[in-house]
Amino acid sequence: MNVTGLIPVKGFRNAKQRLSPLLGAAEREVLAETMFRDVLREVLLARGLAGTFVVTGDDKVAEIAASFGAAVIRERAESGETDAVNYARAELKHAGCEAVLILPGDMPLVRSADIEELLAQVPAKASPPFALLVPSHDRMGTNALLLAPPDILQLRFGYDSFSFHLSQVSAQGLPLRFIENEHIALDIDEPKDLQRFLSLRAVAGESTRVARAMLAQREAEHGRRTGGL
Repeated sequence: MNVTGLIPVKGFRNAKQRLSPLLGAAEREVLAETMFRDVLREVLLARGLAGTFVVTGDDKVAEIAASFGAAVIRERAESGETDAVNYARAELKHAGCEAVLILPGDMPLVRSADIEELLAQVPAKASPPFALLVPSHDRMGTNALLLAPPDILQLRFGYDSFSFHLSQVSAQGLPLRFIENEHIALDIDEPKDLQRFLSLRAVAGESTRVARAMLAQREAEHGRRTGGL
């Protein structure tokens, strides 16, 4: 069964607003772009994917994806994650895609080996229907979905999406398949996510350097302000 990777990405300009207590708008924009680059690089390095697509309505995201060698599915206008994924998987199914692996673009810990671990969960002789889920670290979100065919489940991303997707698996009468993966489980949405990310020692990648530098600069600026009182 051929599996195609799919990464939904919105424009970076207004990204990660829940990180505003820690980072300014320009910093959040840089961090969002850096995480996307890190994720895309690792997905493209993973062995076993038939192809990798990025769905976006943003010109800059599309340019970066193409520069890495990923295919781009263009939305007519930017939409939410659920609508973007639904649009893209309909396009992929129409093009003959057998299965899709959906991954967010803000998982700075993910490595190609993690992607390969998911692909290894697909039995050699598996045929649709098939669904595999990876929850976020708090089990409130869904950070990866491997679906065959691409439209086998109704999707709804956001708060408590993991429970919703489990209910859809049950409604379809599919075997319950989900795995824990600490790298895929951590996406960066809130200050506590960023702090958790930077607290892990086994962290590498450009996202780490960028985030550490930003927070160090913030601390230095705070120190200068308070020192002058």
